[in-house]
Amino acid sequence: MLILNTNSQMHNALIRHRRIAVVGFSDKPTRPSHEIAIYLIEQGYDVYLVNPILAGQRILDHTVYSSLRALPQPPEVVDVFRRSEYVSEIMDEAISIGAKVVWMQLGVKNDEAAERGHAAGLIVIQNRCILVEHARLNIGNTN
Repeated sequence: MLILNTNSQMHNALIRHRRIAVVGFSDKPTRPSHEIAIYLIEQGYDVYLVNPILAGQRILDHTVYSSLRALPQPPEVVDVFRRSEYVSEIMDEAISIGAKVVWMQLGVKNDEAAERGHAAGLIVIQNRCILVEHARLNIGNTN
């Protein structure tokens, strides 16, 4: 099954859903996951940082969690910054917690996991940068 990432699909995902988990968050300011977490926070999203190695730390004035299941509320959007081979496990966790969207960042693609997510009713976006698409679609600050 071919899953397309249409402008409408991406726009709706970013307008309708306020809670975003950044999976694979890095505490290094030069890493894309760090930059994008800051951007999403500045845009008014409720952002959860997920990295088992950094779990329990406060970074960007946010607690870092070990997994999606450890979050105080289920995220609506799961923004994936992990390598493609880890997406299958993340997809299973996203499905089990009731996420609405799994967004795989640039360079992250797993068709088998994407099909499973789509079959479970999730919007699945692959190989797209959430920051670039947010700006390109002219969504603006969501505050």
